Amino acid sequence: MATGEIRESGDAAGLAALISRAGAETGGRGLPPVERWNPPFCGDIDMEIRADGTWFYLGTPIGRAPLVRLFSTVLRKDEDGKVYLVTPVEKVGIRVVDAPFLAVEMNASGEGEGQKLTFRTNVGDVVEAGREHPLRFVIEGENSELKPYLLVRGRLEALVSRAMMYELVGLGETIEIDSVKMFAVRSGGTVFPVMPAAELDALSL
Repeated sequence: MATGEIRESGDAAGLAALISRAGAETGGRGLPPVERWNPPFCGDIDMEIRADGTWFYLGTPIGRAPLVRLFSTVLRKDEDGKVYLVTPVEKVGIRVVDAPFLAVEMNASGEGEGQKLTFRTNVGDVVEAGREHPLRFVIEGENSELKPYLLVRGRLEALVSRAMMYELVGLGETIEIDSVKMFAVRSGGTVFPVMPAAELDALSL
């Protein structure tokens, strides 16, 4: 694949074919090793991931789930905070409104310190929250909206969907951390603070 071909592709299917060929050239097994690739930056393309997890290319929603899944495997978030599609020969920037992935399903097993929370994303990743895949919680907006994020791979996170957020908060408990009572959730032997317990009543869910 020649440098610049991604930017010149005129539709999502053509773009997918280019990325598929790039994957085939590297063996095509498992996720591509995008963190090890260091191709030149070839500019931005008109691709956007909306806050609800919908992908757009050239202003049109990408309706085919296999195409979205393919694009998701070559995403990388760099130290500059921007998200790119990366192949061995080129790197192009895309727009991400919130998080690149959306956690749409959660399974809770075990209890107390043995509890495990496993999430499925909208692009098919299955991730167990824990030390290597931490949860973080952000409170933002005029209504103090709680937004949980799960680290999926590299620097790429999944926003936990609103429906799943209610389930997640339902598993929370008050835990004393550094002499402060915190509302927190547990998974994989790790405690993830949500907020001070005293602030919980003020939160608008």
